[in-house]
Amino acid sequence: MWYLLCMMKLREPRLSYFSCIGVISGALLYIKDDFEVVAKSSFLQETIVSMALVGAMIGAATGGWINDAHGRKKATLTADVVFTAGSVVMAAAPDPYVLIFGRLLVGLGVGVASVTAPVYIAEASPTEVRGGLVSTNVLMITGGQFLSYLVNLAFSEVPGTWRWMLGVSGVPAVVQFILMLLLPESPRWLYMKQDKSEAIVVLSKIYDPFRLEDEIDHLDAALEEECHGKTAVSYWDVFKNKEIRLAFLAGAGLQAFQQFTGINTVMYYSPTIVQMAGFHSNQLALLISLIVAALNAAGTILGIYLIDHYGRRKLALTSLSGVLASLIILSVSFFLHSSGYTTGLYAWLAVAGLALYIAFFSPGMGPVPWTVNSEIYPEAYRGICGGMSATVNWVSNLIVAQTFLSVANAVGTGTTFMMLAGVAVLAFIFVVAFVPETKGLTFEEVEKIWKERARGSGNNTHSLLEAGARDESS
Repeated sequence: MWYLLCMMKLREPRLSYFSCIGVISGALLYIKDDFEVVAKSSFLQETIVSMALVGAMIGAATGGWINDAHGRKKATLTADVVFTAGSVVMAAAPDPYVLIFGRLLVGLGVGVASVTAPVYIAEASPTEVRGGLVSTNVLMITGGQFLSYLVNLAFSEVPGTWRWMLGVSGVPAVVQFILMLLLPESPRWLYMKQDKSEAIVVLSKIYDPFRLEDEIDHLDAALEEECHGKTAVSYWDVFKNKEIRLAFLAGAGLQAFQQFTGINTVMYYSPTIVQMAGFHSNQLALLISLIVAALNAAGTILGIYLIDHYGRRKLALTSLSGVLASLIILSVSFFLHSSGYTTGLYAWLAVAGLALYIAFFSPGMGPVPWTVNSEIYPEAYRGICGGMSATVNWVSNLIVAQTFLSVANAVGTGTTFMMLAGVAVLAFIFVVAFVPETKGLTFEEVEKIWKERARGSGNNTHSLLEAGARDESS
């Protein structure tokens, strides 16, 4: 199991990816001081913020192909190089346009990494701990968002403030590049690419001899089935094959609902939301936002335990129930505010709604979409489908981030949160209808679920899951 511990340790530098995405909110204040053209143009400000998301979309879309063609290890190394280059470009940018290019490069690295890390961890993890280990990747994301607030604070009084804020994130990426050189390729990818001897060497570091034989048998069966099919997979094949289409619907739908239920609205705009609620002190708003980010990271730690004990589907449904309740609380608090209530009760109600939202979202809808997407696709489609679903996540992220304040100004903040509550209801129905439970199942057992559903025997899914659980316990 030392291999898995090393793999988890590798994820720590991924804090840099997502702290760089979040740190721009503080850095932008100082960028406007250095570049007058940015201070005068809201379009430039929005472009600087959103260009990393644009890059992440492109990186996620191409990352699936890189994973399938060249392996998980080379994809990670590529992401590290591109991300580090972007950090250097941002730190040295002589004008806002070079800065925007640096943000694009950073986004490309983030996008490739967002596809690669969950797949790499899932393929090298025993089924009983796969969900928890994939969730450590989400912990690095939420931890990075928390770190971004601390980075803003640490460099707020240093000369060249924003250059340090954006440039220092390249250091952990260099560390990850070095660590990744010491780790092997994904054993499943090696096996499916006919490098069986190397794959068995890696698998022997993860499983005991008796378990190793079972895992090799599963891989032999998967390889034989793939050899009977097409050797090359295209994006169009995802939609032509009903089994894969159903799996992609579940995976991409989870990624879209993760964003459209408002998580990055809360994370990006929590200071603004707090000020909207009546707390007009910048320092107090930032402090409350820091607490929100800490709750997000702490909730993800809880999710690491729950996802393999409680199950992906149940955890998502419980999470969405709490998200729905918290969004209603937020909506009511802002309706009270707009109605002219002079009491400060609505302000604390809004803060309570924010805290409750994070407490329910972070253990469930935070890690579940990434975990499910790392395990529901057959080997031949895992990279390409993972990349497509991650692209859906980043596109949804951009849409929400770019429209929240405009929608709130147009229809009111209370109505906006009520709309997000309506999306949470749709997400709950979607999970019930389309997302199977995958806790404790092998990749091959998950494939059987989609085959049964494609044949129209979806009602037998639960019995299939129970059979898989019995086989595993025996």
